[in-house]
Amino acid sequence: MTIENPTTDTRSRTPQTDAAASASPAASEKDQDQNAADHSLDRQLEAVLMVADEPQGLVHLATAVGRPIAAVAASVARLVADFDGLRSTDGTQTVRRGFELREVAGGWRIYVRATHDELVTDFVLTQNPSRLSQAALETLAVIAYKQPISRGQVASIRAVNVDSVVRTLLGRGLITEAFTDSETGAINYATTDLLLTQLGINSLDELPHLSPLLDGGTDGFEDLL
Repeated sequence: MTIENPTTDTRSRTPQTDAAASASPAASEKDQDQNAADHSLDRQLEAVLMVADEPQGLVHLATAVGRPIAAVAASVARLVADFDGLRSTDGTQTVRRGFELREVAGGWRIYVRATHDELVTDFVLTQNPSRLSQAALETLAVIAYKQPISRGQVASIRAVNVDSVVRTLLGRGLITEAFTDSETGAINYATTDLLLTQLGINSLDELPHLSPLLDGGTDGFEDLL
């Protein structure tokens, strides 16, 4: 009686199993490549959303990172779950963050989680009392006189990018998001009662007239002169 060598026994092998065996390493490598691409996209969107001061729609985000809308939508869903402590991009559970990715006015934006609103407000208003920059003061003046006004309109008047300055003023509680334009999706800003308190006035009607303060640069303020 002879014993067949199991290493040479090919009776149970078929073309299908041979193909599966040869394809599995390639499939595994493809999965790794896809995971790496997903991870890279997640980080890119995270970076963009971290500096955005208005909700960003999927089309806008897809244009920013140069990826298909479907891929961006899937990435946003992963980030929401990641920030909420449900799972990370590799499927493991993560720690619930102090911020969240929230859908507002048809777009996505990172916000402080509601449970930390009081803490952050206290920090901004009392623990971080640094003086406003000249750029912040100029932007605040534009909003005070032209409110409600969008960030784009403020930037047009000042002829500079005002994204970071608007975030600073929002953080200080000097301006607030008054409403979102239903057609353009742009957030319109207005000043708060805190500004009146800081200026020592009762209403915006007590703001000084601009005519004596302007030296020919009246663009955007014609109706206030």
